[in-house]
Amino acid sequence: MFRRYGFLEVKFYPEDNSESKSETFANKRDGGKLSGAQKEELMDQVKQQVAVLLAQELLQKITDKCFRKCITKPGTSLDNSEQKCLSMCMDRYMDSFSLVSRTYAGRLQRERGQL
Repeated sequence: MFRRYGFLEVKFYPEDNSESKSETFANKRDGGKLSGAQKEELMDQVKQQVAVLLAQELLQKITDKCFRKCITKPGTSLDNSEQKCLSMCMDRYMDSFSLVSRTYAGRLQRERGQL
């Protein structure tokens, strides 16, 4: 079941026959106006979907970059140097991503504190 909220289309999966919050969204017939709790739940769902997409994108980037860097002759198995290169490449990429994420989050917190 789909419901459109402005530019956003949300798919709902009813879990059982009882009325869940998602079903309440889908059954609402008041012109698309949401209560505060409904807006909060919708935002939580969107945040979760964005987090999943970002994790998938990160994994895809790591795979692409490290494969191009470390695998010179694709075959049925990896030799020791390729395994070591992949491991180090992935570790460096994750460490860098973590550092940038922490720094960015800290910067956002400082800016919010200044407002």
